Amino acid sequence: MPRVAFLGLGAIGTPMARHLARPEFDLAVWNRTGAKAEAFAAANAARAVATPAEAARDREVVVTCLPVSRDVEALLDGPEGLLATMPTGAVLVDCTSGDAATSRRIAARLAERSIGFLDAPVSGGGVGAEQGALTVMIGGDDATLEQVRPVIACFGKKIVHCGAVGTGDALKAVNNALLAMHIWGTAEGLVALEKAGVKAEIALDVINTSSGRSNASMNLFPDRVVTRAFPRTFRLALLDKDVGIAADLAREQKITAPLLQLTSELFRLAHTELGEEADHVEAAQVVERLGGAIIGGRA
Repeated sequence: MPRVAFLGLGAIGTPMARHLARPEFDLAVWNRTGAKAEAFAAANAARAVATPAEAARDREVVVTCLPVSRDVEALLDGPEGLLATMPTGAVLVDCTSGDAATSRRIAARLAERSIGFLDAPVSGGGVGAEQGALTVMIGGDDATLEQVRPVIACFGKKIVHCGAVGTGDALKAVNNALLAMHIWGTAEGLVALEKAGVKAEIALDVINTSSGRSNASMNLFPDRVVTRAFPRTFRLALLDKDVGIAADLAREQKITAPLLQLTSELFRLAHTELGEEADHVEAAQVVERLGGAIIGGRA
């Protein structure tokens, strides 16, 4: 029976871990808030543990899903850290939407102990996680991926090997930067149209059958902005982090990327204005304030 540990039971991590709580796996779970791990174990075929070291003991695969790469790196050391107990030949699969430099640093630390590493950020949101239909972007070597593919396939419908360690992180960051661009650009266009006398519902009806459409215009704005619902499904703070990673990537690669840099600045502004708990689509409210119009015409 494969022995698996899952660390990080957040909004995405919890449904991912649930797909691993199956009879063919021996699953241990850990969370910084221990009560959440205990509740998960009580409701699923899993065992809650008190420390990362206990989670990793005798595990063949350890999956992490935390807010940022430095959170994963912080779990490595000390008597309660992963390296205290993680066995030779095991693999750490990091599903955090992280940064490539930290992932490479973690991989090097693990390689000293003959432990494998994959950066494996996911896309598909809460719905994809619940359905076990996430897209998983893999950075690492082929042999390591094949070793753990049966575990990843439990929550990932599309598993894409992007290249060496760090490439999964890089692709996820650019994907989310494009999401941010679509949100901000759609909001600017709709605010301008509202002020010009074109209602958002009419504008979106045309845009979504034309070349300007995107996931933002087709799904996020009709369901969340025009309705003023703004459900909190993905924190603006995390999108700000991801766009920053993409902007850093462009600088590291010495390419001219003014739109990436500007998007990073705009989402930092929105994050600062709206706070830590705001949803990513609430960034549209900053555009509305700056433009002096409400998308959909309702406050």
